[in-house]
Formats: sequence, C-alpha cells, structure tokens
Amino acid sequence: MSESSKHSDLSSTEATTSMTGSIATGSIASGSPVEYVVRYGTMRILGVMKAREPFQYNDQVVIQSDRGTEIGTVLCEATPASLDSMEEPTSGKILRRLTDDDKTQWRHIETLVRDDLAVCQRCVDSLRLQMDLVDVERLLGGEKLVVYYLAEGRVDFRQLVRRLASEFQTRIEMRQIGVRDEAKLMADYGDCGQPICCATFLSKMPPVSMKMAKLQRSTLDPTKISGRCGRLKCCLRYEFETYEQLAAELPPIGAQILTRDGRATVLAQDILSQQLVVRTEDKRRIMIGGDQVVSITKMPPPQKSGGRRKPSANHSGARNRKSNTNPESRPPDHRDA
Repeated sequence: MSESSKHSDLSSTEATTSMTGSIATGSIASGSPVEYVVRYGTMRILGVMKAREPFQYNDQVVIQSDRGTEIGTVLCEATPASLDSMEEPTSGKILRRLTDDDKTQWRHIETLVRDDLAVCQRCVDSLRLQMDLVDVERLLGGEKLVVYYLAEGRVDFRQLVRRLASEFQTRIEMRQIGVRDEAKLMADYGDCGQPICCATFLSKMPPVSMKMAKLQRSTLDPTKISGRCGRLKCCLRYEFETYEQLAAELPPIGAQILTRDGRATVLAQDILSQQLVVRTEDKRRIMIGGDQVVSITKMPPPQKSGGRRKPSANHSGARNRKSNTNPESRPPDHRDA
C-alpha cells in the first residue's frame, strides 16, 4: 500500500460502505459489539468506537472518546483492512445517534467560539506570552476546552491554564500546532477550486519535498506550488510514486543507448508517455518510445547530489528493467507539539 493511500481518510472504504448501507448487522444481532471507524473533533481525529447497534456510513453519532463526550461521523466498520490504513487510532464507544437536542446544543456551542477566543486572547495578552491563538474547541459534554496555538518555541502556559480554567470552569488543554494544521483549521478552498485536502479526506499530512515537483515537471515557483499553509502542496505527493516507477523504466538523460535503428544519446524524457528525445549518430533529434531501446551502452556521469540514481548498466529492454533504488529519504516535516 502506498504511503499516500495510507494517509487518506479511508475514502475507498467510505465509498464501499455508502453503497452497501447498514454494516455489521449480523454481529449486532448476535449480541456482540461491533467496532466502527469514527471521525471526530476539529482536527478530524480517527478513532475505533464500539457500538451496540448498527450504523451506516456518514451517520452522525455522539461518542465517548478519550477527551470526553463529542460528536462524530461514522465512516465504516473497523475491518482489518481499514485498521491497516490508520496510524495510532484512538478508542472509545458510540453512545447514541445524534438527536435534535444534541444538534441544538451544538449550535449553541458554535456561537460561543468567537467569545471564547476573545477571552483566551485577552488572557494571553495580559500575560505577554509569545504565542498566536488559532482556534478554540469545546466538547459537546463540556468536559474540556482545547486551545490551538502557534509558537516558535516552548511556552510556559501554566499560569494561562489556571486563568482559563477559572474563566470557563472546565479543564483546559493547550495544543501547539504547525502551519499546516492552521490551514486545516482555518482555510477553505485551494487554488484548484476544491475544498483543501487536509480539511476533507487527509487525516495525516506527510512531508512533501521539492524533488517531487521536479520529477513531475511542475513549475518551481514557490508561489504556484505552495498551498494555503505556505508549504508545498500535499497533492504533489499523490502521483509521485507513479512518476518514480515510470521514470525508472526509461534510460536517464545523458545515457548513450542502442535502439533498433542504431545508436543515440538521450536528451530528454517524457515520463508519462514513456517517450525519449534522442540525438542520433547523424545529429538528428527525434522522439522514440521507451520500448525501442535495446540496451544502454554508456551511463551518464553520476550526479554530485540530489539526483535520481541511475539504473543498472546491464540494460536488456527498457520496459523489463526493474529499479533497484529506493526513494531518497525525505526531510523531516514540522510536527505537532
């Protein structure tokens, strides 16, 4: 399973569940609890929740999570396949379906967010803390108030927590986030005109490197390949592995090759169409298919740094050659505190 699919929000399983309707009714009828994958919270947390009644995809439910009582959305049954695509899911149980009273209470809670944020900001300013507030989240049951903030380094917020606990009369959780998480909370649409990926189906945001943009022949202008968070767009990762696999089937640029019509030198690659621009011995520039390459007679000089590793010189048929390289190690991305 590719890394990008592992970090998707179980979208394929959701689609299957939406067509099949109610799930796990047999196990429910036998009296044993069934586990469902539920998405909940402002940060779109994925959890495995036990239930005593059947649910369908996209059902709104009230759950008991490790944070308290809150609203969640049923995605699918917690099958081995769905659990394999999740990283460190939380646990809990489904208490009931969302009722009209729950919806009324939640609408009231949402109206308090702006005032809650103002109170938090006033306390931060009075203590002169070096932090930027991003959002405030109340739980349905009122057990906790979560404050999301940005900061360059560690912040001693013990006095702030005491003040906020006095103001709100509940437990306070301070959650330091990164700029990607800020976009996940605050942004709406991307440059493509679609809702941003991190706020719809991505549950994790793996690092994205400039190498991915280069291999896909994307523009290297940071203003055009950066998302709402200011970092490289997550979508650059979606097709990266496919590009790597296709690129490994072509001779590298600068290689001298033997084709069915004679010798030539590779000048450029068209990875998706699996074609090469080559210079023949009589100085002509022509485009040929990768399947016309018989063998590589001479590899180009190795690149000093940052380049893609070259395939083995024992080349017998470009399409039948397997790459013996692994993707370069990715630079660490900013993680939540």
